Amino acid sequence: MTKPTEIPATPSPFVHRIQARVYYEDTDAGGIVYHANFLRFAERGRTEYLRALGFDHHQVRADHNLMLVVRHIEIDYRASGLLDDRLDIATEVVEYGNTSLTMKQVVSRGDTILAAMKVIVVAVSGIGKPVRIPPQLRQIFGSHKGLE
Repeated sequence: MTKPTEIPATPSPFVHRIQARVYYEDTDAGGIVYHANFLRFAERGRTEYLRALGFDHHQVRADHNLMLVVRHIEIDYRASGLLDDRLDIATEVVEYGNTSLTMKQVVSRGDTILAAMKVIVVAVSGIGKPVRIPPQLRQIFGSHKGLE
């Protein structure tokens, strides 16, 4: 398995960042973030990234009968998250195809990377069949990444 690549700490116009706080509900009995909760943090990061690009989930579904769903995730856990930590969740589209987007996501605490992820999301219709990403949506991702 290839390790997910790291997102540089230097701000990039193509990297979206949000912050989240670790609450009791995110931890195990020892006050350490339960490993599966990194998926929840990453979901928030992807959702806010898409929202910042103007990708409104309800509108896209209504206009294009399209949803983006996770197909594959690779996670490299590097350090523990702790109760009350303030986390930085960085998200970046690194590649896109006809029906999919590949994103890098990094959850960190200060300069310490807690988890690095490679996430592939695919476009599906309302009944779950893969569909092409429409040109106007591809343009959102391409222009943001500089791929168009």
